[in-house]
Amino acid sequence: MALVQIVEPNTPVDKSQPRLAVGIDLGTTNSLVASVRNGVPVPLADTQGRFALASAVRYLKDNTVSVGRDAKQCASCDPYNCILSVKRLIGRGLEDVQQLGEQLPYRFQDGDSQMPLIETVQGCKSPVEVSAEILKVLRQRAEQVLGGDLFGAVITVPAYFDDAQRQATKDAARLAGINVLRLLNEPTAAAVAYGLDKQAEGVIVVYDLGGGTFDVSILRLTRGVFEVLATGGDSALGGDDFDHAIANWIVQQAGVSSDLEPGEQRRLMRLACDVKEALSSAESTLVQYKAWQAELSRADFEQLITPLVARSLKACRRALRDSDVELEEIAAVVMVGGSTRVPYVREQVAHMFAREPLADIDPDKVVALGAALQADVLAGNQADSDNLLLLDVIPLSLGLETMGDLVEKIVPRNTTIPVTRTQDFTTARDGQTAIALHIVQGERELASASRSLARFELRGIPPMVAGAAKVRVSFQVDADGLLSVTATETRSGVEARVEIKPSYGLSEDAISRMLEESIENAEQDRKARGLREQQVNAQRLLETVRAALQSDGNLLNEQERALIDEQLEKLEQAQQGDEIGAIARQIQQLNAATHEFASRRMDATVKRAFAGRQLEEV
Repeated sequence: MALVQIVEPNTPVDKSQPRLAVGIDLGTTNSLVASVRNGVPVPLADTQGRFALASAVRYLKDNTVSVGRDAKQCASCDPYNCILSVKRLIGRGLEDVQQLGEQLPYRFQDGDSQMPLIETVQGCKSPVEVSAEILKVLRQRAEQVLGGDLFGAVITVPAYFDDAQRQATKDAARLAGINVLRLLNEPTAAAVAYGLDKQAEGVIVVYDLGGGTFDVSILRLTRGVFEVLATGGDSALGGDDFDHAIANWIVQQAGVSSDLEPGEQRRLMRLACDVKEALSSAESTLVQYKAWQAELSRADFEQLITPLVARSLKACRRALRDSDVELEEIAAVVMVGGSTRVPYVREQVAHMFAREPLADIDPDKVVALGAALQADVLAGNQADSDNLLLLDVIPLSLGLETMGDLVEKIVPRNTTIPVTRTQDFTTARDGQTAIALHIVQGERELASASRSLARFELRGIPPMVAGAAKVRVSFQVDADGLLSVTATETRSGVEARVEIKPSYGLSEDAISRMLEESIENAEQDRKARGLREQQVNAQRLLETVRAALQSDGNLLNEQERALIDEQLEKLEQAQQGDEIGAIARQIQQLNAATHEFASRRMDATVKRAFAGRQLEEV
């Protein structure tokens, strides 16, 4: 798709006055804002010259809010009112959040929706409200540095954010007074920065390990065209987990209780983070906690994080498989995210891909810089904006439940977005005036094994015989990865529509788990789908034959009727079993038993149609 400026009809664009647009990297640990100045993307600093804004929000008793470094430093003394790593909470349900357990020293409550609320001294706050406070500070910084009101922003999100998490991010931006030009996947933003700077061509892997999330994208870059071939990742893996591994080691070695007060837990986590950063440049470091102290070597630290790094590489292998790309085709590996500064991470990535990864653009800033370039294009500030293409993909298939708990996939996973796909369906029963539509997500063959996204109904269908109605269902996924579904009965024009804007997202690592389950259960799913299809065919045939017997049973003698009844009973028994072959055989036998009956019904229908009519009328 060409990214072009959209303006009101007949409204001229004043190229001499560029619109103020920024790219925002809304990170788990730190956030940044960047803008294109004199044709070059640059990060914007605060009044103290700092580029990174700590993603920390503290609510104070006097109804003021502190955001950034000061809030983060108060996390240990005021843990319930200082919210860190809120990106891990946004778009998730209370049950999903509670699974993170001790990593989150907060007090949660149920809200009106399924989104959790965090108890603070200023009342309950949702993750959307907390995120809005961070975005508000970034907007104010940008307007102060750039000297005017923002036209809009491109905000980055992990590639594996689902509809709920993306929508929650847009809601947070709206609360912060930001016009969202579009959401952009973080790995794609990094590819934009590298591709435009170096005119890179070929297949590139973007390995993005941030504070709380991991993403990998396989992209093909060709003369300004950025196409995401496949994505993967882990929405609950990042540098925070490295810190937890060190913290757990300290607790075990020091022989202290792991049941720490929230304030003490925050102090321990801050110590663990300092140790991690020290080991990025030193072979060992002295760790002091209360009255205990010991040396932690880089080798021991690497042992602690080996399972975590292995999880990221597993996601990389899955993405490579999905993209049908061989290792030899990869031109470069781009490192993104502050956690890629850990030497062991770079070593393992280099070993897997058999090449040294690129890290010459600051991995903490590259995402914001790429987003700034996209924002400049979308604001209409580049004369050649129509030459830049950016193609993302959806991570999981989208489809509809059909009769028999079967899934009809409408938009397959890794389909390039934005996309619109349409498919026709029909009614299953005579006189049906409504259809219930169930939208599901995932790779499984049965709706009951897939993730439910939404349900809605199409009403007002004119009563017709089964199969006569034509219901056109259209799936539309926009450039931000948000889904809307429209169902229309083509004869009457009745229409129903739903936008998928759920209030919470997938549980941690859910997408990876869903993909793994689809692979592990592929054969079982194939057999289950085949069985369900035969059962549905059998049910339709049973209903059709019984309806025919009720209306035209007088066309049969007793012996013929008894034979058909016998075959009906046998098919009904076979349908309730799990033998696909047995059901198929009974369908054939019932069809054979009713063949003559069907011919007589056809003759009788023709006679009734011509009864009392002259040849000339016919």
